[in-house]
Amino acid sequence: MIGISLLTLVPGQLGGSETYVRELLRGLGRVGELEYKVLLPPVAPTSAEGLPSEITTGYRLARTPPQRLAAMTAATLRPGPLRHDLRDASVVHYPLTLRIPRVSQPSVVTLVDLQHLDLPAMFPRAERLFRAAAWHPSIRGASRVIVISEFVRDRAIKHLGLDPERIRVVPLALDHERLRPAAREREPFLLYPARSWPHKNHARLFEAFSLIRRERPDLRLVLTGGGEFGALPDGVEARGHLGWDEVVTLMQTASAIVFPSLYEGFGLPPLEAMACGCPVACSNAAALPEVVDEAARLFDPHDPRAIAAAVLDVLAAPEEWSARGLERARHYSWDTTARATDAVYRELL
Repeated sequence: MIGISLLTLVPGQLGGSETYVRELLRGLGRVGELEYKVLLPPVAPTSAEGLPSEITTGYRLARTPPQRLAAMTAATLRPGPLRHDLRDASVVHYPLTLRIPRVSQPSVVTLVDLQHLDLPAMFPRAERLFRAAAWHPSIRGASRVIVISEFVRDRAIKHLGLDPERIRVVPLALDHERLRPAAREREPFLLYPARSWPHKNHARLFEAFSLIRRERPDLRLVLTGGGEFGALPDGVEARGHLGWDEVVTLMQTASAIVFPSLYEGFGLPPLEAMACGCPVACSNAAALPEVVDEAARLFDPHDPRAIAAAVLDVLAAPEEWSARGLERARHYSWDTTARATDAVYRELL
């Protein structure tokens, strides 16, 4: 039996990592060939996505950052009850990186990025220290490390000195049942689905948007993902944290998606937009060129003029960029991701 520990999951708080967990579990439920048991925290009792599960009583209810730190500390100091919950597992997978609880069985850790080492200035000192104390030993001590891109593989070898023989690249993927073009007219707005984290680079996007509006004064910029943006420029609206169906509708109706992120371990939103037939202008940073290949118009995310030029290019040839994106999106399936993850488990059985 494969144990899957999700003790650090907080629904609605982990962005792409939560999407990965949810879709991986669904994929294992469809195509997985092993037995699974998901260990859930009290704050996420319904997050097993149909797989057999147990809500542990050995982990504290934790939603806020201080509560999460207290829960993780307590679980690390007193791992016995949690280890007991996983006693029947032959292999334990930690999709959210931290090995809580640490067990004697072979283990798999998923690593989505090492942004705190590549862009340390964007993290408070306390967060960097926490990751060095908690993340790094967790990753180094795992029997196998699943990374979501070749980019993350290279960073893990460089920064953490991981043995390449222990690393397996298993890309993220798409739900093609929900992500597809719609029979709707595209509307005059750009979409950027991203929380207001520093590496999402909203300030330079706003500069670029002011340049774009000189040629396309009718165009709007719609932001989703939540967070605080401060005073917004003319033509920009923040919709906050939306339900998934609402985000999909925006991708199906936007003139284009613009994705100026400075750092992504993978970068799902550009691919999701492609699956919806939406033209994509995308940063050339980190894993993004690897993921989108030639299906997006790439730009330097540090240069507002380059961002503006890329957006205007895709707006001038939407059918071409839409077709490129649809073809690229076909390469990514959660069933493929689940099968590849199952193969990692089998290596350790």
